[in-house]
Amino acid sequence: MVSKSVAYVLMAAACWAQNPASPLAFRSESTPPRPSPSNTSLSPEMRGDIMMARKMYRDAIEMYSTAGLDSAVIVNKIGIAYHQLLDLESARKSYQRAVKLDSKYSEAVNNLGTVYYARKNYRKAVGQYNKALKLKPNSASIYSNLGTAQFARKKYDLASEAYEKALALDPEVFEHRGTQGVLLQERSVEERAKFHFYLAKTYAKAGSIDRALAYIRKSLEEGFKEREKFQKDPEFALLQENPEFLQLMAVAPRVL
Repeated sequence: MVSKSVAYVLMAAACWAQNPASPLAFRSESTPPRPSPSNTSLSPEMRGDIMMARKMYRDAIEMYSTAGLDSAVIVNKIGIAYHQLLDLESARKSYQRAVKLDSKYSEAVNNLGTVYYARKNYRKAVGQYNKALKLKPNSASIYSNLGTAQFARKKYDLASEAYEKALALDPEVFEHRGTQGVLLQERSVEERAKFHFYLAKTYAKAGSIDRALAYIRKSLEEGFKEREKFQKDPEFALLQENPEFLQLMAVAPRVL
C-alpha cells in the first residue's frame, strides 16, 4: 500500500508536470532524494514543494522557511516562490543568499540571472549565466537562458551559438514545460517571430527537420517578414525540396 507521503509527492510531481507553459520553466538537472516508502510524515520541504505545485506560493515560502534557512537549496526555492509572485527584489535577495550559502550552487546563480533578465538588464543576465556555466558547463537549460539573453541584446550570432550548444546537450531543451525543480529556464521574449526563426535555424542545422518546420510555421504565423532568409540561409539548404517547406513558402505573408 502506498504511504501518504509518497502519494502526496507523486501528486505534486504530476501537478508540476502538467502546468501549462509559462515565462519560467522549472528544471531539475540533478536527481533529488526520494522519500522512503516507509516514512509516513512529510518534511517541511516536501510540503513546500506540494504548495508550489498548487501555486500556493506564499504558503510555500512560509513552509520552506520552517525547514531552515541554512540550506542553499531551500533558500533558492524560496526565491523561486517570490519570483512566481513577481516579487523580483525578494527573489533576488533569496538567490543571492543561496549563493552565499553555497558559492558553487549553479542553479541559484542561474536564477539570479533570470531576475536581471526580467528587469531587462540583459548584460548582467549574460554575466550570471556565464558564471553558472563555469560551475555547470553541461547544462542545456543555462545555455538556453544565455542564448535568450543574447537574443534580447540582439547578439543573434551569440544567441545561435548558445542555442546550438543547448540543443547538443539536450535535444528536448526547447520543448520542456514546467516541471518540479530548482533551476529556472527563461521563456519570455519580445520578438517571438524572430525568436522562432532562430530556433528553426538551430533545429535545421541539427538535422531535426520536423521541429525546424514547426518553428518555421510559428515564425511565419507570428509575422516574420524576412522570408527570403528561409531560401538563402545555408542552415535551411536541406529543406529546399521538402514538400511541407515548399507549402509554407507558398503561403501568402501574414498581414499584420
